[in-house]
Amino acid sequence: MTVSDPSLRRRDLTTLGAAAVALPLVALAAGPAGPAGAAPAGPPVPARPRARLRLRPDRSGLGGALDVPLTAAPQVAARGAVLRTAEQRTDRFALLGVTWAAGTGRVRVRVRGVGGAWGPWREVAALRDLPDRDTAEGGRARAGTEPLWAGDSDGVQVELTGAVERPVLTLVDPGRDPRDVREAPDNGARPKRRRSLRPKIRSRRAWGAKERWASGKPKRVRTVEQVHVHHTATGNDYRRRDVPRILRAIYRYHTKTLGWSDVGYNYFVDRFGRIWAGRRGADGDRDTRGAHTLGFNHTSVGIAVLGSYQEAIPTPKVLAGVAKVAAWKLKKYRRDPLAATPVRSHGSDRYPAGAVVTLPVIDGHRDTNDTECPGQLLYDALPEIRLRTAARIKRSRR
Repeated sequence: MTVSDPSLRRRDLTTLGAAAVALPLVALAAGPAGPAGAAPAGPPVPARPRARLRLRPDRSGLGGALDVPLTAAPQVAARGAVLRTAEQRTDRFALLGVTWAAGTGRVRVRVRGVGGAWGPWREVAALRDLPDRDTAEGGRARAGTEPLWAGDSDGVQVELTGAVERPVLTLVDPGRDPRDVREAPDNGARPKRRRSLRPKIRSRRAWGAKERWASGKPKRVRTVEQVHVHHTATGNDYRRRDVPRILRAIYRYHTKTLGWSDVGYNYFVDRFGRIWAGRRGADGDRDTRGAHTLGFNHTSVGIAVLGSYQEAIPTPKVLAGVAKVAAWKLKKYRRDPLAATPVRSHGSDRYPAGAVVTLPVIDGHRDTNDTECPGQLLYDALPEIRLRTAARIKRSRR
């Protein structure tokens, strides 16, 4: 039994550290709040590279994953300390993330492309796309980072700043499926009525969702008051054929590493403008409660654009894809995409539980939580998304 087994996904991974390989962290510097015995600032003490990390194959034979505890000596695990692993050889993986039981931290990583050289250090965004605290999956949530799509890699090095308890590095190989390189079929998603706003949606089956990884019964929302726009902060240089692999890897991270009941977002839009079903219910007309916007999941739909938009400009195809989903959902519930609406928070890091705040009907994740999501340039494009959504709804009424 390993920490990647499905039967363990809701248990604290850190309690199993003794049964799994661990990567040592060594101090680069200790912050001012560190103990007297902390290592002084200066060049890193090199850690001895370990044998290659081997991922645990998935039972379907398509890919694999590994959850690796990161350990540090107590005298250097100080608040503000900068800790780093050695360069570590691994089996092939394509997505990574770091989670921990408690505390706050900042994570940077660098990876080695398969058969290539080590890349630059990259900061991994903090995990802010979360289930509500009053849900079962919210009670199981671990702190940590968003999943980072690194592309096919066979080496990793991790740097951790802060004071966190029992951090775990997750490596995911989503595997390859011959269907990934083919354009997904309609899967019955073509609208039956001429004026229907339902867009073409590529199904969960099209990207290879393993339904046995999902748990519990999806909970419907009674109404949709808002559409929350996100980005996945996973990088922008992916190809069309990479998208199913990225979705499988995010799904694995959400369900088996974080312990959620399903992938958090209701829908995904890739950089080519294609729309993909996310959480269960998205294949059909059911509007299920997601795990994407802490405190505001109960009356909303979450759309995540695959990529990072803090510095990259979203293409017109991306804006059109988001607007297609938003128009479909908002017309169904008779919401005005150009308006604002009062909504009650269930408790976020910006608004306490019970607070009623007035927010745009189509908003960015940062409007509800303390995060940069959906990236400044996608956030700046929200007015255009609202206009595109309103125009689609208006045309459908002619």
